[in-house]
Amino acid sequence: MRRPTPYTLSARLYDVISFEWPVYRAGREAAFELLNLPAGSHVLDLGCGTGLNFAGLQRMIGPTGSITGIDASPQMLEQARRRADRAGWDNVTLAAADATTLTLADLGEHAPFDAALSTYALSLMTPWQAALDAMISATRTGGVVAVVDMQRPVGRAAVWTPLAKLACRLGGADIEAHPWTAMAPLLRDLSTRAVRGGHIQVRVGTVGYRPAEPNS
Repeated sequence: MRRPTPYTLSARLYDVISFEWPVYRAGREAAFELLNLPAGSHVLDLGCGTGLNFAGLQRMIGPTGSITGIDASPQMLEQARRRADRAGWDNVTLAAADATTLTLADLGEHAPFDAALSTYALSLMTPWQAALDAMISATRTGGVVAVVDMQRPVGRAAVWTPLAKLACRLGGADIEAHPWTAMAPLLRDLSTRAVRGGHIQVRVGTVGYRPAEPNS
């Protein structure tokens, strides 16, 4: 008997049970502000889930831009497609793929992208380092890469640590992964935000020059 994929049962309820509005939307909005993409940008949304980033991205890129959403869960992608269809966003392309083994050939006509982002997704992946490398490789020189993810709250907000750990555990995320820490040596002009008592960490950096690969 085939095992159910993650989110088989919860995909339809994900937007309600994920604490999006009271907590996690703040991280997305911080990332959008730092990205500040021009109209017409082509964006990779890695681990796009139900498409919660789409509205914020559409505000920036407009109808001449595009979003390519990648997720390993067909059930989550079904919800993302419904979201795009309801809003009339015909510039959204979705594909089921494992972000840790992604290649440019998997990403369609808009690769390499002007921007790539991953929100609350890398900490779900093993190895997340491979997914981060794939994001950067899929972004053109001078393009921007954004990561939004979670850690234990700090300072006075540390009192909320048990709740933060529970939320991550229920979602299958590793609160100790800290994938943004690997971005500094890989990207330049790194911008940083911390919201919700430091529980949510946001990093946005620019892809530097990469020498062309020698002819084989």
